[in-house]
Amino acid sequence: MKQKIYQIDAFTANLYGGNPAAVCVLHTWLPERVMQNIAMENNLAETAFVVKNEIGYDIRWFTPETEVDLCGHATLASAYVIFNYYEKEKKEIVFASLNRGLLHVSLQKDGSISLDFPEDTLNPIQASEDLIQAIGQKPVAAFKGKTDIMLIFKSEKQIRDINPNFHLLGQLAVRGIIISAAGDNVDFVSRFFAPNCGINEDPVTGSAHTSLVPFWSEKLGKNNLSARQLSRRGGAIECQIKGDRVILTGFAVPYLEGYIAI
Repeated sequence: MKQKIYQIDAFTANLYGGNPAAVCVLHTWLPERVMQNIAMENNLAETAFVVKNEIGYDIRWFTPETEVDLCGHATLASAYVIFNYYEKEKKEIVFASLNRGLLHVSLQKDGSISLDFPEDTLNPIQASEDLIQAIGQKPVAAFKGKTDIMLIFKSEKQIRDINPNFHLLGQLAVRGIIISAAGDNVDFVSRFFAPNCGINEDPVTGSAHTSLVPFWSEKLGKNNLSARQLSRRGGAIECQIKGDRVILTGFAVPYLEGYIAI
């Protein structure tokens, strides 16, 4: 059996930038072990699988090692595939996720794509000594969300310079660690580490911005913010807070279109 597959660079206007995601548009769901094996074989941060339903598409996301509750860049990549290859007349898509409800996605006039995600719930915590040792620097504030820990630092330079111990990070019982600071040329910058999911550093993490945007919106006193993730590939996200929803907007670029054997 052959299955069509796409690889899309998300949250970037430039090929080889942003975060690459694989997308498979299925007629019916494959067994979970097969989807997990495909994600492992792809060896990208995320592989998204979508199946058409009555209101739009069901969507699921897999890292090389596990299924996750929410993924921003692979949702953007999935929307790009549907808008450009399957339903070219569409300007809006509703994705139904297993654990985060309905996710509304819209195509903008300039070709960018906006994701409407639920904001994360953040609770202040004390950064543990194990966490500080793993990151290598002490944050000025720490928060725990649904799946991640978010650490706030003083400067963009600190975020760029942090060189974490991934072995120690992998021993922490969280999906990932977000580190962030106010930006020099954007409102805020961040990086994201997720060794427990098989990803030491994720290039651009849409789901992490459901934690970042509410924090920086309150901190800076503004509802519209510009963000940059400081990974090696780099990526840009325009952000907006609307009630308890976070709107994340970015571009996407196609890299690969082909078939895989199942």
